[in-house]
Amino acid sequence: MARYFVTGTDTDAGKTLVSAALLHKAHQQGLSTFGLKPVAAGCEQRSGEWQNDDARLLRHYSSLQHAYHVHNPVALQAAIAPHIAAAQEQRSLSVSQLLNACQPSLEINADLHLTEGAGGWLVPLNDGSQGDIETLADFAIRLDIPVILVVGLKLGAINHALLTAQMLLAHGRQVAGWVANAIQPDMQVQAENVQFLRRWFSQNNIPCLGEVPHCAGIDAFDSQQLDAVAAALTLPEG
Repeated sequence: MARYFVTGTDTDAGKTLVSAALLHKAHQQGLSTFGLKPVAAGCEQRSGEWQNDDARLLRHYSSLQHAYHVHNPVALQAAIAPHIAAAQEQRSLSVSQLLNACQPSLEINADLHLTEGAGGWLVPLNDGSQGDIETLADFAIRLDIPVILVVGLKLGAINHALLTAQMLLAHGRQVAGWVANAIQPDMQVQAENVQFLRRWFSQNNIPCLGEVPHCAGIDAFDSQQLDAVAAALTLPEG
């Protein structure tokens, strides 16, 4: 069984697209899969409960499919920073609370078990008014599983990628690989950016799991449309 925490260089870096494609690719290879989104901000009412499209996508590509709340234990209404969305709903978030909420999900055994973060590595869970400030990084560290980093290719991507990767290493995380995701259709000198990132990550013994072409507008719930993304990726070793 392989477990990974998927983080990104920023919001909209493409974590969910990459996670769904990895789950899809693994299932195509005959592996069982499960996708978990511990906390999601930005939900709408479906079937009498608040649901998030990213979490729904992970559930859609989980061969071990459970009730929605098992894939997304904490669903917040507003599409804003999770700690602010939780405060607006008069809810509190902490690492211990999130671990407890996710425990049934974390106990699910799958050949590929992916846990996707929200936003970037240091997204806050709370503002520290009840003690120390806690972030999703603290949650991921408690999980103690390797990390996959999704780099959203745009102006500033190199800086964002290196800052995030260096923070992951400073936190003692094993980085199982990184993915270059083309989130802009016309990024200038994209190839040169990717070339630099490949060299830097290689020097730090972090493999590239693939380069995802720009694919805005695809229906990721359509497995045939997701095939092109899955084909661009390699499953991490381990």
